[in-house]
Amino acid sequence: MQIRSRRNAESSGRHPRLRNWLNIIFMVGAIVGVGIYLLGDSQLGIIVILAAMSFKIVECSLRLIR
Repeated sequence: MQIRSRRNAESSGRHPRLRNWLNIIFMVGAIVGVGIYLLGDSQLGIIVILAAMSFKIVECSLRLIR
């Protein structure tokens, strides 16, 4: 009897490479957005963070639609 971990079952779903790239884009965008927000223009920082969040929403949608 073979027991599969949750992590392996999750990563073996549909589009794992695409989901990883979308997560990377989200993380970089969020860090850049927070940096812009704290060091410069707060409105531009919020726009960058919201744009990064759109990538996360797409990634979550891909995860939910198996």
